[in-house]
Amino acid sequence: MSFPNHRPRRLRTTPAMRRLTAENRLAPADLILPAFIREGLTEPSPISSMPGVVQHTTESLKRAAAEAVELGVGGIMLFGVPEVRDAQGTASLDPEGVLNKAIRDVKAEVGDDLVIMGDVCLDEFTDHGHCGVLDSEGYVDNDATLEIYGRMAVAQAEAGAHVLGPSGMMDGQIAVIRQALEESGHKNTAVLAYAAKYASAFYGPFREAVDSQLKGDRRTYQMDAANRREAILEVELDLEEGADMVMVKPAMSYLDILADVAAMSPVPVSAYQISGEYAMIEAAAANGWIDRRGAITESVLGIKRAGADTVLTYWASELAGWLKES
Repeated sequence: MSFPNHRPRRLRTTPAMRRLTAENRLAPADLILPAFIREGLTEPSPISSMPGVVQHTTESLKRAAAEAVELGVGGIMLFGVPEVRDAQGTASLDPEGVLNKAIRDVKAEVGDDLVIMGDVCLDEFTDHGHCGVLDSEGYVDNDATLEIYGRMAVAQAEAGAHVLGPSGMMDGQIAVIRQALEESGHKNTAVLAYAAKYASAFYGPFREAVDSQLKGDRRTYQMDAANRREAILEVELDLEEGADMVMVKPAMSYLDILADVAAMSPVPVSAYQISGEYAMIEAAAANGWIDRRGAITESVLGIKRAGADTVLTYWASELAGWLKES
C-alpha cells in the first residue's frame, strides 16, 4: 500500500497540534459587544428572547464596559431605548438623551481603553419604528433622514464616541455623516458603515431589546436576501463616501456575502452575529440539544473564517473570558 507524502490527519492528532496548525484564531480584541441601555430603569431588565442579555441601567452599563476592558474585548456598540418617542426621533439629538448620555458615561468609565461605538439610526427613537422620518405617503424620506443623521452623528461624537455605526441603509448616509464630522471638528471620529445590511427574519429578538414600535417591515431600504452582487455595490458606494470600516449584517445566513466583501475591501470588515442567531443557539443549548460553549465558539469562528476582522456578538465578554483561559 502506498501512502501520500502529506496526510492532513497527522496535523489533528492532539489538541496542541490542532492549535499549532489552526488557520484561523479568535482573540478577545476581535470582538465587539452590543449593549442596550433603557431610560428610566432602576435595575437591569432581562430580555426574554435573549437569555443572558439585559437592558442596562447607567451603572450596569458602566460595569459591563469595565468588564469588557478587563477581558480585552475590542469594542462596545451602544443602543439607546428612550422613554419618549416621536415621529422625528428627536430624543436622538438631545445631549442628555439616553444614548448620548450613555456614550458620555461609558467614556468617563473606560476612556480610550475600549472602542466606544454609537448606533446612528432612528428606529429606536421614532414612534413608528422606522430607521428614518416618513413622508406624507408613509415611505421613509431619505434626504430628510440624512439631515438628522448628520446632527445625530455630531451629537454622538461630542459625547465621546470613537466610532459611529450608521445602520439605517439610507442612500448617501456615509457622505453626509463624514461631512458633518469634518465640519464640526471631529476629524478623528471613525465611521463603521452597515454597508450590506439585509432585511432579515432573524432580527426579532432585537425588536424586543429596543422596544421597537415597528409595524410592517423595512424591505424598501434594507437589502433583499436574494441578492449577492448588490452587496458589493453597496460596499463600494460606502467606501467612496469615506467609510473607515464596513459591516455585513446578519452574519450566519450571509457568510457568502461576508467572504465576497472581505475579498475586495481595503478597509477592516465587521460582521454582526444578530439577536436571532444568539437566541437560536441559547434555546437549543437550554434544551440540551447542542453543546453551548462549543456551538458559540464554532459559530463565531465560522464568521471569522469567512473573512470578518471583527465580530459583533452578544457573547463577546463571555467568549473573551474563555479565550483568555485557553
